[in-house]
Amino acid sequence: MSLADYLAKNYLTADSKSEKRSKKRKRKGDSDGLIIADDDPLGWSSTTAAKEEDDGPVTVGGNSAEFRKAKSNKWQTIGAASVSTDQAAADAILASVAAESSARVLAEDDAPTIDDSDMKNESGIQAGLQSGAQVAAQIKRAKDMERRRFTEGGAEESGKGQETIYRDASGRIINLAMKRAEARKKAEEEVAKAAAELEAQKGDVQRAQLVKWKEELAEAKFLPVARYADNEDLNDELKERDRWNDPAAQFLSKKKQGKSVTGKPLYAGPAMPNRYGIRPGYRWDGVDRGNGFEKDYFAAQNKRKNLKDLDYAWQMDE
Repeated sequence: MSLADYLAKNYLTADSKSEKRSKKRKRKGDSDGLIIADDDPLGWSSTTAAKEEDDGPVTVGGNSAEFRKAKSNKWQTIGAASVSTDQAAADAILASVAAESSARVLAEDDAPTIDDSDMKNESGIQAGLQSGAQVAAQIKRAKDMERRRFTEGGAEESGKGQETIYRDASGRIINLAMKRAEARKKAEEEVAKAAAELEAQKGDVQRAQLVKWKEELAEAKFLPVARYADNEDLNDELKERDRWNDPAAQFLSKKKQGKSVTGKPLYAGPAMPNRYGIRPGYRWDGVDRGNGFEKDYFAAQNKRKNLKDLDYAWQMDE
């Protein structure tokens, strides 16, 4: 069926003539009958009067009933080549759409059938319409399976005994062994620094005494457990000890050399005593530049001792 036959069959209707004549004067060029006006789909344009006469609307005489009963085709084809080209393009589009639909239907028929009864979501519960009891049973079954997996899976599955992973603010993993080593090294450095500061506060005499004490401790490995009065080393040590109230010190034949423990010369003149027993240096000019605390300290010590002796004497007199 051509496009013209389709239009004539479905869209043409008969015009009913009016019983009353129109009082208005008919326009020139009007005629009775059915008029089909084309909206210029084929590129025809009416620019001049000549073209209007040639390309005007086709007038079909008679009513639509007579037109339908007519066996002969009274349509006049204009631009047949263009119409046939558009019709062919439209038919090709319809054919391609039909082919695609049939191919889609065949693909759906050949696709594997999906059984919805075995479909489960991420939590392990079956998907689809179910009752509350079925959902509760599936949740309980899933929890029991998970608990069994953790209890029977071992340390790798449950995570028991695994080392905790620590991360910093940027999300990077912190190496605990390295951090512990750094903290241990920092603590050792602090201890060494404190020991160095304490060692720097000591004097030469304290250092010499520490060295001597270490030597004596090393020699003590080979000494007997007890030392008696005839021990020569013990006697020499007691003889070398200075006592300010020793009356026999001037009778000793062996005189000490005028040098200190550090090897520097000692001051030979008189000097005020102090709590630590430190003698002045050999360059001292004999002027006491202290605040008098050492003098008051020894005076308080002597006063306390005298009061103790007097108290004891009064008790004895009673």
